[in-house]
Amino acid sequence: MTKILIVDDEPLITESLAYSLGLEGFDVETEADGSQVLEVFEGFQPDLVVLDIMLPGMSGLEICRRLRATSSVPVIMLTARGEEIDRVMGLEVGGDDYLAKPFSFRELHARIRAVLRRVELDQGAQVGQIITVGELILDQGARQIFKGSQELDFSAREFDLLAVLIEHAGQALSRENLQDQVWGKGWIGDPRTLSVHI
Repeated sequence: MTKILIVDDEPLITESLAYSLGLEGFDVETEADGSQVLEVFEGFQPDLVVLDIMLPGMSGLEICRRLRATSSVPVIMLTARGEEIDRVMGLEVGGDDYLAKPFSFRELHARIRAVLRRVELDQGAQVGQIITVGELILDQGARQIFKGSQELDFSAREFDLLAVLIEHAGQALSRENLQDQVWGKGWIGDPRTLSVHI
């Protein structure tokens, strides 16, 4: 059963989301205190995290930064402010997607399914496939990128984007084509997400 950790300090959001995702067959855990999230994460080992940026105890940005130090679990960031700087910061610390509040549960469910589909496709990729382009070495099995002998720090989504670009080196790809390959067909997010990642 796919496990989802919802981190938000608004009980109406966490309870409603936990209920609706539970009806879809997900195993859901919730947490409201930012300072407890890492401990809950270790115990629950979720397949995806829905993470509010503004939390008591520790900000969602700091939580995401710490998660990225040890895990590549997909993270969907929630922000009460829809300003570009908030979205950019969320993506730069390792978030895979973001959604501004207020949001529709249908859209969040669609984004969760899209991110999980992408993870499933990544896991189905040939393990240990290594691609070399110039000084860059991309290890798809380990999801690592090296420039020479130095490992480069990439978020999960940045890795996916670079992998698609490397696989299609020398080809022109449309914005729609890149979005389909990195975020999955039918993704309904903000089209500027691609520009932010680029």
